[in-house]
Amino acid sequence: MAVRFRVHGAVQGVGYRRFAEREARALDLAGWVRNEPDGSVSGEAEGPEAALEAFRARLAEGPAYAAVGRLDWEAQDVRSSLPLPFQILR
Repeated sequence: MAVRFRVHGAVQGVGYRRFAEREARALDLAGWVRNEPDGSVSGEAEGPEAALEAFRARLAEGPAYAAVGRLDWEAQDVRSSLPLPFQILR
């Protein structure tokens, strides 16, 4: 299963991408995360459904200094070949 996500709120400059990378790698997910010009953080992840649901819950929480306002989460119809291990794009 693959998903595309976007996290809105105070999520840049607070270690959110590193947090997402660490959590995804702990769950053995493939994918990436990056900052967006509008101040959000976006990414794609792929892996077992249970691992993705755990990742979704962690993204909604965020690291200590983040303030997640909204998490957009969209399942993707087609599996892609995302990078493994999960990585930060710049």
